[in-house]
Amino acid sequence: MSGANGRMGKVITELAEKDPDAEIVAGIDVISTGNEPYPVFTDASSCKVEADVIIDFSSPKALGGLLALAEEKNMPIVLCTTGYSAEELDRIREASAKIAILKSGNMSLGINTVMSLLKSATQVFVPAGFDVEIVEQHHNQKVDAPSGTALMLADSVNEAAGGDMEYIFDRSQRREKRGKKELGISAVRGGTIPGIHEVIFAGPDEVIEIRHVAYSRSVFGNGALQAAKYLKGKTKGMYDMGDVIAAAASE
Repeated sequence: MSGANGRMGKVITELAEKDPDAEIVAGIDVISTGNEPYPVFTDASSCKVEADVIIDFSSPKALGGLLALAEEKNMPIVLCTTGYSAEELDRIREASAKIAILKSGNMSLGINTVMSLLKSATQVFVPAGFDVEIVEQHHNQKVDAPSGTALMLADSVNEAAGGDMEYIFDRSQRREKRGKKELGISAVRGGTIPGIHEVIFAGPDEVIEIRHVAYSRSVFGNGALQAAKYLKGKTKGMYDMGDVIAAAASE
């Protein structure tokens, strides 16, 4: 468990303790209290414990070490961290030629179902002239904005719209009317909000909103554990939560 002592690391640790099909055998975190139920190492290179899968809920800074460990051990990795740079995304794709990687900006079943709904909605509303806006809200400790989930939702809309929409993150310096190809993405940070995402289709005299609210971090933790179970034994390639959902539906 990379990010073992972070918010999500602790949630996943608690969930795994109640799951008869999951066991966390080691953790990686820059901080170790010594009171964790498993050994915690301050960097990936120090971790020599054998495991089936790595789950990462930490920081993009940890990516290099985690991929090196995964490649050395030929171990699949579930990347739940967001905020990767273009170079880091290239490194992930490169590593997927050697190991199995499941990367998702959001691990919840609900959000990944919403993405499918958005594609259908976009194909109806965008050709009819509706504008699309995305508003996301998170706790005041989240460092990246917009969220990885907001970008995932935007990509779903953009793909269904033909791929030529322009993402607009800030209108404070724009003194012009909204362009028809704009896709606005706004971020709110405050308190302990686990995560709220709203996709707004605004047309002539009517507005349709698709909204997802996460009331606790358990929805992401459960998704991460399901992803790890799915990825166990996979050899190489890029996967996402859609693969996990499809596999569960076929059982």
